[in-house]
Amino acid sequence: MDVLDLTRLQFAVVTIYHYLFVPVSICLSATAAGFQLAWMRTGRDKYLHLTKFTGKLLIVTFAVGVVTGLVQEFQFGLGWSAFARFYGDVFGPTLAIEGMLAFFLEATFLALWYFGWDRLPRRIHAATIVVVAVGTLLSAYIILAANSFMQNPVAYALDPTTGRAHLTSFADLMTNEVLFAAFPHTMGGAAMAGGGLLMAIGIWRASADVAFRTLSKVGAWTVLIGGAVTAISGDHLGKVMTAVQPMKMAAAEALYETTSAAPFSIFAIGELGHDRPFFSIEIPGLLSFLGTGSFTGTVQGIDDLQALYTEMYGPGSYVPMIPVAFWTFRFMIGAGVLAMALAAFHLWSTWDTTRRVPLLPRFLQPGGGTPRWLRRFVLLAPVLPAAANAFGWIFTETARQPWIAFGISKVEDGISPGLTSPEVIASLAGFTLVYGLLALVWYRLVVHLSRQPLAPPVSSSEEPDPVPSY
Repeated sequence: MDVLDLTRLQFAVVTIYHYLFVPVSICLSATAAGFQLAWMRTGRDKYLHLTKFTGKLLIVTFAVGVVTGLVQEFQFGLGWSAFARFYGDVFGPTLAIEGMLAFFLEATFLALWYFGWDRLPRRIHAATIVVVAVGTLLSAYIILAANSFMQNPVAYALDPTTGRAHLTSFADLMTNEVLFAAFPHTMGGAAMAGGGLLMAIGIWRASADVAFRTLSKVGAWTVLIGGAVTAISGDHLGKVMTAVQPMKMAAAEALYETTSAAPFSIFAIGELGHDRPFFSIEIPGLLSFLGTGSFTGTVQGIDDLQALYTEMYGPGSYVPMIPVAFWTFRFMIGAGVLAMALAAFHLWSTWDTTRRVPLLPRFLQPGGGTPRWLRRFVLLAPVLPAAANAFGWIFTETARQPWIAFGISKVEDGISPGLTSPEVIASLAGFTLVYGLLALVWYRLVVHLSRQPLAPPVSSSEEPDPVPSY
């Protein structure tokens, strides 16, 4: 691997690892706020206990996310200084605002929430965790604006003196059509990731406390609702993607020839190339619908787009890595669907009903309790959404290649000058070692917190003093 490939690998490792924790933090902050508001409204102790429990998980996950997020932003200077130098005036405001939100807004109010249980009035204390939840959404929106610029560059102009890009309208940057489509899609995936973790812990610890049963159901509903949002917003995102990056949609199906009523392969065996795989299971017209909104719409093929881009941008290959785009797109969908199926089956099996469905075997009857096999595979609940999110980002970034900012700058133009392979290998090894230790610490902390008994019940007439339970 040359320096460019190694640097891309390093950025991929850092980004994917960081994004394992970000969506979980987004979901946990909203869940903790929801549980606390439910406790204030109903006075039921289990919601108080679940508020404190999800808050502990949030603090642990948020800390890891902040540490890895710092490295993520420093990557622009470590391996991509040419890109940072050229687009710094555009990226600078978004990264600065995101940093302010993450460190000053979210961290400050999370600390106020943690230390303010017996010091702040209940309404003000609840407002602090709500601010954290809103702050995570704003932070995600701002950082997605930077990524959306790379997918669909807007609101910039080239300085005739320095040759650098500068921002012409912050409002236009924040209203990029790709951003509007990507934000709900990303938040749906975040709900699935956090919900999967809560569902897994709830199922694992259901016998220890009835509150964990509630947690498992809340997690399952979060996965299902997040999956629905992801699917609906993904349909819109596919159409926007086809409009601004038609090569990405063609790569998702390995479609080399421009086709009307283009099918979508849900499974294929064989080499992906100009010839169709020797075996595939296709849904007629689905690719056209995903890209154009019509089952008979025309989807541009890779060969025609390559010829068009060669004419527009000059000689070179503008075709991304087709096998990576093809399979990550399907793995993303498949992992998400399996996560939703697991959540739906858990809700079905724990449904409080005595009715029986004819012809269904006993283990599939509603209200039969969580099956033993589901408890054995409970770890799949958080793994599947995490895998779907990771595959989705791999598809989003690799299928844009060779562009780092679509249509205006290639990946090879953004790498830091003078960077050597040993330097990248050394830093990649260091990141991998540190990140591996962080993952182990996070996992052990989550397991430790999950094994702890929930806080003892408190009377609804008494002011709770949960600080010692932390």
